[in-house]
Amino acid sequence: MSESRETLKRKPLFNERGDIETVKRRMIGGNTTNLNDFNNLRYSWVSDWYRQAMNNFWIPEEINLQQDVKDYRKLSPAERRAFDRILSFLVFLDSIQTANLPTLGAFITANEVNLCLTIHAFQEAVHSQSYGYMLDTICSPDERNAILYQWKDDERLLERNRFIGDLYNEFQERQDARTLVRTAVANYVLEGIYFYSGFMFFYNLARNGKMGGSVQEIRYINRDENTHLYLFRSIIMELKKERPELFTEGLVEEYRQMIRAGVEEEIRWGEYAIGDDIPGLNREMIGDYIRYLGNLRSTGLGFGPLYEGGRAIPASMAWIEQYSDANLVKTDFFEAKPTAYAKSTALVDDL
Repeated sequence: MSESRETLKRKPLFNERGDIETVKRRMIGGNTTNLNDFNNLRYSWVSDWYRQAMNNFWIPEEINLQQDVKDYRKLSPAERRAFDRILSFLVFLDSIQTANLPTLGAFITANEVNLCLTIHAFQEAVHSQSYGYMLDTICSPDERNAILYQWKDDERLLERNRFIGDLYNEFQERQDARTLVRTAVANYVLEGIYFYSGFMFFYNLARNGKMGGSVQEIRYINRDENTHLYLFRSIIMELKKERPELFTEGLVEEYRQMIRAGVEEEIRWGEYAIGDDIPGLNREMIGDYIRYLGNLRSTGLGFGPLYEGGRAIPASMAWIEQYSDANLVKTDFFEAKPTAYAKSTALVDDL
């Protein structure tokens, strides 16, 4: 059996014979005591990440959605349909992340990284709460349930959810090092492509003067996702250093194809969910933006671009950055009253 296919052992909750020397700590396969020691970190990036994530704390209900209640009824049929589909998909993404992260954490033997994964899972739960707050406020109870469980009636959405769920279930069925890396790459794609693609639709509503409260919720979520993206990129990059046999030329090409498959799936979903009937967006813009995200994420891991073209955001989609940049001052889009947005400088999405 190759090292990449060797079954990983679930770490014990307490290990009195665990290593206490920082230099011996490993992302996977280490001999951890599970003691949280903030003064002795193996991975120097964890300290800044942890503080940023803690500073990002927010409460969904602090955002007023009363105008959204009125705006939702005024959306065009195409906008309303896209809003419902994309929100349903985002609810699924955050829900499956909340469930999946502890599964990975059971095999991560760097205790400081598990602290990060714990915060990550908590924030995904807050995101689910945020979407629930949006649904409870904007929709009737029947509409809420129809959106929440839309995948039961929408075969395209079910297919989309199944594609992601099957990748995550791989690690439930085969808990080896290679499959853990595949799952980490799948997390990275979810955080850095699927979420960002969904946010694009809400930001387009904002620039058309609609659903401002919902967009503020999305901006807070987007800020958290920046940190989640950085976390999984860091985990993968540390594994590249510690376990080079998991990043042979053949395996890197496998991971590249995973990212490409995620991009193509997301483009098909975006074309279906949004189409050409919403002011400010069309199929061509959607495809260009998601391929740009694919290139950005692949090169961020050192895997090289997937598609021709550079890393610059397509000119037709440059407006997204004024909404997604967490370092900008939060502004009420319709009253132009600036308010404090971040408690500290946020991690920038340049991965």
